Amino acid sequence: MKQLVLSLALLSVIGAGAARAEDLCKVPEAEWQPKEALEQMLKNEGWTVKKIKIDDGCYEVYGTDAKGSRMETYFNPKTFEVLKQD
Repeated sequence: MKQLVLSLALLSVIGAGAARAEDLCKVPEAEWQPKEALEQMLKNEGWTVKKIKIDDGCYEVYGTDAKGSRMETYFNPKTFEVLKQD
């Protein structure tokens, strides 16, 4: 029984985190910074940007970071805050 309660509590916390990340990408397009500005910021940080696309209201960037690691990263289109990295 305790495991069930703990599992349900964990799922509710995980679900709340996912909803929060989704909410951060719900920015009106008029408030978005251009993706060229995101690309320039990342290049200044040593990234090699392969592709930037829009996914669920976020900028999704594919490329390699300054260390040469492959990155798939989601950014808030208004603030360029990192929301998720794969």
